[in-house]
Amino acid sequence: MDGTPAGLVPVLRTQRLLLRGFREDDLDALAAMQADPEVMRHLGVGESAGRPRGRIESWQHMAQFMGQWALRGCGLWAVEHAGRFVGRVGILHPEGWPGPELAYALAREAWGQGLAVEAARAALEWADAHLGGRRLFSLIRPENEASRRVARSLAGMCTGRVLVMGVEAERWEYARLM
Repeated sequence: MDGTPAGLVPVLRTQRLLLRGFREDDLDALAAMQADPEVMRHLGVGESAGRPRGRIESWQHMAQFMGQWALRGCGLWAVEHAGRFVGRVGILHPEGWPGPELAYALAREAWGQGLAVEAARAALEWADAHLGGRRLFSLIRPENEASRRVARSLAGMCTGRVLVMGVEAERWEYARLM
């Protein structure tokens, strides 16, 4: 058993990646990723916008990611490449959010390899098959060109700017795949 309640989080495989539920032993790698100011500078809302996170906040995020699967039937996957945790991807939809968001973040050592597009495409395909035709969007800060490139690679279209919990973002919408 991998530490994830059986059946709670579907496992997805791509050519290079494994998308799976978070496990307790992901904490060190997630905390290291979220402690990196470069990774975090475009992430977060409210008081946490753009700032690195500590180990306790990283644990709380893991719990939120897993709890969302139980409460909403969708959530974020841990992303593995070559057997190592490299980030997170999936459908973020906490209470108070404007809808189901395709969200992705990778550790810096995984940047520039096409892994974000590969992982996000798998999440979009899963959502298309399992979320009853709901359209997904991504909230991307205007200065986050790397995330904008990912959205464009997935045929996302910027439909305007929104203010979410005090943070301005572009809203990128994705057409249904099927």
